[in-house]
Amino acid sequence: MKKLLPLLGLVSSGFVLAAEPASLADALAQGKVSLNARLRYESVEQAPLRDANALTLRTRLGYTTGAWNGWKAMLEAENVSAADGDAYSQAGLNAGGTGRAVVADPESTEINQAFLAYESGKTQLTLGRQRLVLDNARFIGDVGWRQNQQTFDAAVVQDKTFDKTTLTYAYLHQINRVFSDRHPQGDWESASHVFNASYAGWSAGTLAGYAYLLDFDNSAANSCATYGASFSGSTGVTSELKLLYRAEVASQTDYGSSPLNYRASYWALEAGLGGKPGSVSLGQEVLGNDNNVGFKTPLATLHAFNGWADLFLTTPAAGLRDSYVKVAANLPEGFSLLAFYHRFKLDRAGATAGDEWDAQLSRKFGKNWTATAKYADFRRKLTAFPDVRKIWFQVEFVY
Repeated sequence: MKKLLPLLGLVSSGFVLAAEPASLADALAQGKVSLNARLRYESVEQAPLRDANALTLRTRLGYTTGAWNGWKAMLEAENVSAADGDAYSQAGLNAGGTGRAVVADPESTEINQAFLAYESGKTQLTLGRQRLVLDNARFIGDVGWRQNQQTFDAAVVQDKTFDKTTLTYAYLHQINRVFSDRHPQGDWESASHVFNASYAGWSAGTLAGYAYLLDFDNSAANSCATYGASFSGSTGVTSELKLLYRAEVASQTDYGSSPLNYRASYWALEAGLGGKPGSVSLGQEVLGNDNNVGFKTPLATLHAFNGWADLFLTTPAAGLRDSYVKVAANLPEGFSLLAFYHRFKLDRAGATAGDEWDAQLSRKFGKNWTATAKYADFRRKLTAFPDVRKIWFQVEFVY
């Protein structure tokens, strides 16, 4: 269930026609059908649980009208089916998966997106169920790796009136999470305010600032207020080599209906060198803690951070330090490689929680097909964490 960049993403992804339809009937006739099908096998070894083996197919079918007097509408349905739904735990939804490792791709059929959007000049308003991704998705994202995306029942306003400046405000009424609406925590009732501003007018990079005031009725402990800023970009070193960098800092407190009382900090630094063959980067991300509460990122695209084994989707109460090496390479025959080595430590005590190796190999075939093989291996140093090994094979079709 989930996809929508503040409508700007939609406008830039090919849904705007050369000539605006003359009538509502023309707008409907000139609309565009979208189709996404993703077949994935995921294997999980996580002692003392039984192994999980999930073969799932995600099918997403949508229709977006042409623009008429500034208005546009989109409807998208999504189905996730499994060859054997009891060969893995669907986050506790299936009795047959009891005792097996979790693969967070439950079988479901849902409305993924359903929204009405209006554009006037360089300002756009989108109302309804939609996808929302801000910055690098560390705080607000669509969890695109999972078969069922995270979407938001929301009102989103995005403005680009000022040169190279993007201003975004969103009111989030409900969070439609990856566990599907069958799960007790599949939907979060929300009264949350999201503010984000970014400026890309400097050759050295993009500056962003944000305030995320998140309040969830049925997940009160995840309610939090986060204020922060980031800067990311690149600078030429030679004609063929660039210095890559990103820095971010944030502060967080309890907010709204939260029963907690804490103030935690966050910072991240990454630097590397990149060119046509690929890039190598070093980075560290620190999610702090206070009063036995770890820094929270409840609406993030979590799988993209702190290791693909997904051991740290929730920050430990003692906080987390993730020191990593990242390698990206453009290989012969159109193959792409992305690999990480992580060393995880608890922020408060400094004890090493474990090490993780991640690797992904992918290749596009024509305009519509992509094949991916992916691997994650976490080896623990503390008994509080399990050893985890995951393998994925995936084929995706996008139209």
